[in-house]
Amino acid sequence: MSRIEIRDERCKGCLLCTTVCPKEILQQSERFNAQGYKVVEVPSDKMKECIACSSCAKICPDFCITVYKTPSVKAGGQSHV
Repeated sequence: MSRIEIRDERCKGCLLCTTVCPKEILQQSERFNAQGYKVVEVPSDKMKECIACSSCAKICPDFCITVYKTPSVKAGGQSHV
């Protein structure tokens, strides 16, 4: 399953990532990091909607987001990335 990981300690809550997500699954959480910023999150029930487009990671000015893309399986059972 494709997914993203957000490093809370680096997030400044700018919400730029929320503006580019085509699935609109990123949102501001109620949690604060050690610097006092409300961090971004993807609710666990919405993570399965992530298509690993990497738009969020590309726009993040603080390199908070890592994208993990599940390799697609083509006919014949071979994995292609």
